Amino acid sequence: MGYIQKDAFRTMLLSYLGMFLGYFNKAFLFIIFLTTEEMGLLNLLLSVGLLFAQFCNLGTVYSIGKFFPFFRNKAKNNYGFLQYNFLIVTAGVILFTFLVLIFRNGISSYYAEKSPDFVKYYLWFIPIGIAYIYFFLFENYLRALHKNVISVFLYEVFLRILTTLAIVAYGVKWIDFDLLVKVSSVIYFIPTFFLAVYLFYLKELDFRAWSISIPKRFRKILFRFSALSYFNTLGSLIVTTIDAMMIAAYLGLAETGIYTTIVFITAFLQVPYRSLTRITNPLVAVYWKAGDMVKMQELYQRVSSVLLIISTVLFMYIWINREAVFYILKPEFVQGIPVFLFLMIGRLTDMYLGLNGTIFTMSKKFAFDLIFTFLLIVIVYVLNIFFIPRIGMSGAALSTMIALLVYNVGRAYFVWKHYKLHPFTASQGWVMLIFGFNVLAFELIPHLDNRWVDIIVRSVTFTATYPLLLYFLKVETEINSYVDKLLRRVGWLKT
Repeated sequence: MGYIQKDAFRTMLLSYLGMFLGYFNKAFLFIIFLTTEEMGLLNLLLSVGLLFAQFCNLGTVYSIGKFFPFFRNKAKNNYGFLQYNFLIVTAGVILFTFLVLIFRNGISSYYAEKSPDFVKYYLWFIPIGIAYIYFFLFENYLRALHKNVISVFLYEVFLRILTTLAIVAYGVKWIDFDLLVKVSSVIYFIPTFFLAVYLFYLKELDFRAWSISIPKRFRKILFRFSALSYFNTLGSLIVTTIDAMMIAAYLGLAETGIYTTIVFITAFLQVPYRSLTRITNPLVAVYWKAGDMVKMQELYQRVSSVLLIISTVLFMYIWINREAVFYILKPEFVQGIPVFLFLMIGRLTDMYLGLNGTIFTMSKKFAFDLIFTFLLIVIVYVLNIFFIPRIGMSGAALSTMIALLVYNVGRAYFVWKHYKLHPFTASQGWVMLIFGFNVLAFELIPHLDNRWVDIIVRSVTFTATYPLLLYFLKVETEINSYVDKLLRRVGWLKT
């Protein structure tokens, strides 16, 4: 896994840089310059825009990771595989833009009472969605070529720098909020444009439909896989966006602003997961093609072990300082601590068992995943209807947590039953034991009066009792390998 470590390390660094910029935007600039209602509107437009993008992709984007190894042939221009997917996405964009315009009044009426500003700017999620789906198409293709860094930089870093400039321009009164909304929507086209230029440079992208030479029998296979993947991935995104959409309808944009900001904070946990899956997903496709279940099992366990440690470490750094962190953001954010806890539990499960989704969807039984996705949507939607009116935005987070637990455990059991693949190792037991001890211990340690000093003291203490302890006990060799390489680069460890 040498090149995986190298590429994952670069993409993870860029992702964390992007996450830092994102936090600077949403946890600093947004809070300074925007009201919670304005935050809610911008975040809701983004959420709906991403959902719109998933509708437009028609499932074809997800066929790249599974089937590109079969079509990769430079002499034959990869059989026009990218052009084929580009045409399908374009058809989806035209179709769903038309449907959005037709059903505009009906959708707007759902938000008219509690979130009238969303009705005013309703159509501005369309540019976000169109720009994102083409970026996602190009990114997946580059990922299949094992070229991950530039797409991560453009989306995680460059786009957030553009967002920073837009917010600062609003904060110093160079633009008004109306223009900020519109600028925040159209800037998504800029990273997409640069990624398209990069593909032209690699001579991978052209718009000649006649360059497509995919055999008809493969087109049928692609269509079937794309159709199933479409509903699976659409369902997964519905789960991540339906909370914000229903909170806006039931409670209003202020609560939506708080909830979506906390969702962004919990996304900090998923950076290692996204970085690793960018690299490992193509490997899963290769192992399925070769029928190498030994390497598949090894990859599954190693990725799960690494993500278990990283995710629990990141969870604890935020959780042990939760009251100070949320109060520093804004006092009204303290009410979101239960939201944070529920979402974190769901995300921890999602990360630890996350590779089972890739293994599942790239297997011959990928059609069964549609059942799990349907179950996921139903659980979230039904529980949201029950919980949101009774306990507010915490109810939405509780619904998501329950749904993710059922969804991931169910898929993990299916993968084990049919392929005898599982993520468990003996060392993970030690990780959970030490983690549980830390959770209990820090609940008993009293807080200091000075919030900043309290954050520093608790964080340093935790570092010594969890990540450093895991490192010196050599519980997970993959983590130790990462750390040792980093220490050698800075000269703190001899070769």
